[in-house]
Amino acid sequence: MTGLKRTLSLPMMVLYGLGTTIGAGVYALVGEVAGIAGYYAPFSFLIAALLAGFTAISFAEICARFPQSAGEAVYVYEGFGSKKLSLLVGLMVTLAGLVSAAALVNAFTGYMSEFIHLQRHFGIFFVCLILGGLAAWGIAESVFIASIITVIEVGGLLLIVFVGHESFYHIADTLPTMMPPFEMGSWTVIFSGVVLSFYAFIGFEDMVNVAEEVRDVKRNLPGAILLTLAITTLLYVLIMLVAVLSVPPEILAQSKAPLAYVYKLHSGDDAFIISIIGMFAIINGALIQTIMASRVLYGLSARADLPALLSVVNPVTQTPLYATATAIVIVLVLALIGELAELAKTTSIIMLVVFCLVNLSLYQIKKNDPRPHGIMVFPVWMPLTGFVVSLFFVMMELINLL
Repeated sequence: MTGLKRTLSLPMMVLYGLGTTIGAGVYALVGEVAGIAGYYAPFSFLIAALLAGFTAISFAEICARFPQSAGEAVYVYEGFGSKKLSLLVGLMVTLAGLVSAAALVNAFTGYMSEFIHLQRHFGIFFVCLILGGLAAWGIAESVFIASIITVIEVGGLLLIVFVGHESFYHIADTLPTMMPPFEMGSWTVIFSGVVLSFYAFIGFEDMVNVAEEVRDVKRNLPGAILLTLAITTLLYVLIMLVAVLSVPPEILAQSKAPLAYVYKLHSGDDAFIISIIGMFAIINGALIQTIMASRVLYGLSARADLPALLSVVNPVTQTPLYATATAIVIVLVLALIGELAELAKTTSIIMLVVFCLVNLSLYQIKKNDPRPHGIMVFPVWMPLTGFVVSLFFVMMELINLL
């Protein structure tokens, strides 16, 4: 029986991870966090990165222990020994990815209609057809395309840092304003910014679901997860510093496109290129979510939790074509329905619950096998901390829904 092809290197996995983590949302998020935390916004991003890091470290260790597709489902089964809970987690991850992809397809189609006059449903069908073709083409080819788009995304953020680099000349004057005092009021607004910033670091979990297509997976996949988080943190903090050093936070908060505003301020040019890069970020996210969902369906099928057809790998493309087709059809249907706002809100809760379960699973696994040979091992308190952090954010989301 044909299996998945191991072609993804460490650099490709880092770009894959950056592509799923750094989305178009950060272009608006900068203004929202600045509106909450003011000049303390860079601290909010740093603390959010630290909190996300505990769960990222858990994923880095557990994916090396069990380098399989449908990773979260495998981890939960290994930790709790429950097939039903494992299947539920796999389906939750798939649903979250497909809803996210459908929402991104809708957003991209809306942008595209400003350049190409197509009826909405034709535009959605066309975009889904392209996404399905790329995802089915081959993992090396589809990740290569995603990597190119990721380079463009990162290049857009670096372009904003470059045109705004003169703002760093005044950092000595602004630094006292940016250093939070030991007062409850200041740390309250910082932590409010943390709650919003945290979601900008979610995405590393998608990487584990292509584990069976990664070369030297026990080394490269954990390394890619940690590098993705480190690079994302550096980019976000640089962007946030340029933003608050260039424009007062209260003005950033009022702008619908704060980074475009910063770019225009420093370059004197129209921010059209930033808008185009934002479009690339949207479609890249949809592609990566589709690939991820298809690999979860494949992994669940390979473990006999879903129909066997979904784990059939095409001998030419070496991709699970039936699983990919199933994923893209669901994305198409969800995108055509269009009423995704409320459903999309629940996807963050789904992933946070999965984070809780994965952290607890690793804690349980580490008790039984504390130091496996040949992989990175982290202290046992880290997954427990990741669980507490994830549970806190679950509670915050539930409170917001009520």
